[in-house]
Amino acid sequence: MIIDDVVITVTAGNGGNGIVRFNKTKMALGPTGGSGGNGGSVFLQGVSDLTALKQFRFKKDIKADDGETGRNQLHDGANSEDTILLIPVGTIAKNTDSGQVFEITQIGQTELIAKGGRGGNGNYLFRSATNTTPMEAGKGRLGETFTMHLQLKMIADVGFIGLPNVGKSSLLNELTNASAKVANYPFTTLEPNLGVYYELILADIPGLIEGASLGKGLGIKFLKHVERTKVFFHLISAESENPLQDYKTVRTELETYNPELLQKSEHLFLSKTDEVDSKTIEKIQKEFDGMGKNIEPISIISPESLQVVKSLLNDIIKEKIA
Repeated sequence: MIIDDVVITVTAGNGGNGIVRFNKTKMALGPTGGSGGNGGSVFLQGVSDLTALKQFRFKKDIKADDGETGRNQLHDGANSEDTILLIPVGTIAKNTDSGQVFEITQIGQTELIAKGGRGGNGNYLFRSATNTTPMEAGKGRLGETFTMHLQLKMIADVGFIGLPNVGKSSLLNELTNASAKVANYPFTTLEPNLGVYYELILADIPGLIEGASLGKGLGIKFLKHVERTKVFFHLISAESENPLQDYKTVRTELETYNPELLQKSEHLFLSKTDEVDSKTIEKIQKEFDGMGKNIEPISIISPESLQVVKSLLNDIIKEKIA
């Protein structure tokens, strides 16, 4: 199961306290208290694993280690190790206290989100010509702490969209080595499924129903993941009683959620054409032609029909590496 929305508490480590110590050896008297070590900071780092937020399902409080207290004979306390939180590429991290937002868009991208506290000075650093026996030492500073909202908005080159049960998962499986669950009932896909077609990431996104933008069905989950998809492959079932209305339903929900989604590049495919006759296919194509839309008939049991899909994907690859 993909965890794609979680709130955690992040706390950087506190700095260690400095100490008051003196050398008791004759001819070498003086302050020798060491300073405290710095507390560990907290970083976010992008990874390709979409399930990486699962680590926060039960562990909501993240705290880096504190710096060590200073020691005698001018030995400073050790700095704490930093804590690195691995999160999926496509995650938006928002500090809910300050409003600061971090967007993780690349694998390996690392962002400092909580700075560890600095260690306090030992009494050795308080010595002066007029204060040869300082009796004071600094306290370590507190590490930053706040609540952070992590939300995965998946980044894919091509997203398969459409109503439930239109063949998105089947197409993904056919084009890639993905093993998305396929069954003849709505909402087979409950989580985004990914596949790789050469340099492209393809995403089979949960089906959309009318009213999805209001939270019905899996709609909000669907819409949240299409925001960052670069190109839409919109599948419409040839078995539908009203394919044109199906198309309009999905487009309406996209527009209601975010009008900018309608500006993305979109290619239409009439799926499951092996289940209907040629006259039905021609009739549907004419309906879309009347709207100025070209819809390509495809079937996963007809490799020839999938060549048009592969050709489009190859063109997208060329544009990506150009």
